[in-house]
Amino acid sequence: MTLHAELTVTRDTGFHVELDLCVQPGQVVALLGPNGAGKTTVLRALAGLLPITAGRIRLDDETWDRPPEVFVPAESRRAGVVFQDYLLFNHMTALDNVAFGPRARGADRSTARALARRWLDQVGLAGQAQAKPRALSGGQAQRVALARALATEPALLLLDEPLAALDAGTRIQIRAELAHHLDDYPGHTLLVTHDPLDAMVLADHLVIIENGRVVQSGPPAGVARQPRTDYVAHLVGLNLYRGSATGTTVELRDGGRFSIAEPATGPVHVAFPPTAVSLHPQPPTGSPRNSWPVTIAAIEQHAHTIRVRLDGTPAVLADITPATLAELRLTPGTRLWATVKATETTTYPA
Repeated sequence: MTLHAELTVTRDTGFHVELDLCVQPGQVVALLGPNGAGKTTVLRALAGLLPITAGRIRLDDETWDRPPEVFVPAESRRAGVVFQDYLLFNHMTALDNVAFGPRARGADRSTARALARRWLDQVGLAGQAQAKPRALSGGQAQRVALARALATEPALLLLDEPLAALDAGTRIQIRAELAHHLDDYPGHTLLVTHDPLDAMVLADHLVIIENGRVVQSGPPAGVARQPRTDYVAHLVGLNLYRGSATGTTVELRDGGRFSIAEPATGPVHVAFPPTAVSLHPQPPTGSPRNSWPVTIAAIEQHAHTIRVRLDGTPAVLADITPATLAELRLTPGTRLWATVKATETTTYPA
């Protein structure tokens, strides 16, 4: 079975989402984009919480939404949802929260509870069966929500920012556990997130959405290697420019020029990581390289390095060590020279 959604949703506010999406059995597709891009609108449409304006949503030969003739309500779709804030029932135990789905779909109390116990055991929470949500940690609550979604044996699993509510330490562990559960899940999974690390670790395929439109899709490695928009480049930590190539020279659309390693012709993207940028207090000499004057706009801690935002033609991000920061006495407003070797750049058609 294949989940295929060709959907258009137009909201009363004028916001418009248009998306063509396919998810294969056993595949995890991540819908990635900034806040307000339309990710949650797509998830709600697939879940049956929001009717689409045009198009069709179908799972194999079962149509869930095709306006105006067909609309299958949420409770009749074979879909399980893990919401960002989990939405556990506070007055119920973990066991009864997980049993709620099967009960709502017609299972008797004994059967539903037996199924819930099996799922709690599978997510490592057999000992918390009688605990209520307020007694659970964030990671435990997330696993209860996942078990509740899977207990109905859904054909489609929808995950709405499932790790967003967790602290940084817990997030690493739960991400690894979630990856394990998704590997074992035979159905279709759509992960909605704005976190590129969650998407890269958990998904087999990325769909990037901006302003209600798909701007790029593909395997995580391919998207990371060849971003198509500034947003995607920022997500994967690359400097990205557009320009026109003639031989080994690219004239950048917004000003500036780059020498590249391999000859190219016509519209291209030029990308390179912030680690490829070197900073110098004076114009550098030596082997030929891309070199241009820049001014520090901002300095911020970034993981174990220092990220420097530099104004210039072009503007650029550079990652440097704390030792370099101290040695060059860098502060906002400092004027420097940035260099990038041609061999450090990646060029591909725009």
